[in-house]
Amino acid sequence: MFGWGPATKIYLCAGATDMRKGFDGLYALVRDRLELEPLSGHVFLFSNAQRNRLKLIFWDGSGLWVCAKRLERGCYRWPAAEAGQTKMVLSHEEMALLLGGIDLAGSRRRPWWRKPIEEENYATKDAEKSMLNKT
Repeated sequence: MFGWGPATKIYLCAGATDMRKGFDGLYALVRDRLELEPLSGHVFLFSNAQRNRLKLIFWDGSGLWVCAKRLERGCYRWPAAEAGQTKMVLSHEEMALLLGGIDLAGSRRRPWWRKPIEEENYATKDAEKSMLNKT
C-alpha cells in the first residue's frame, strides 16, 4: 500500500513507548527524543514494553500517517539498542522481517553494496532557495 522509495529511512525508537500516544504525542517523540524531523518523509517505528503493539508515523507530503498493529498472540522481537542509543536505522528488508515475526538478532547481514544516500541539509537547502529568489 505504501510506496516508500530507497531514500526513505526507517527509524526504530529504542525502548518502550506509551501506545496511548497519537499524532501529536508521536510527533513530539520524533522531534524531541529521536531529535529528527517528523515531516522528513522518513518512517518512525515505536513499540510498547510487552512488544505486542507497534505504531509507525510518517509524513506523505500532504498529511501525517499513524498506523498501529496489535498482535493477538506472541510478540515482536525488538532489536536491542546499545546503552544510551535512542534510535536505530533499519533497512526496508529488516522492517519487513521484523513485522513478519523474524528475530533480527538471529539473522546476519551479508556484504552488500548500496549506493549511499546523502542526508539533506535543510539549512543549506533553504539558503539556496533564498539565493535563487534574490537573483
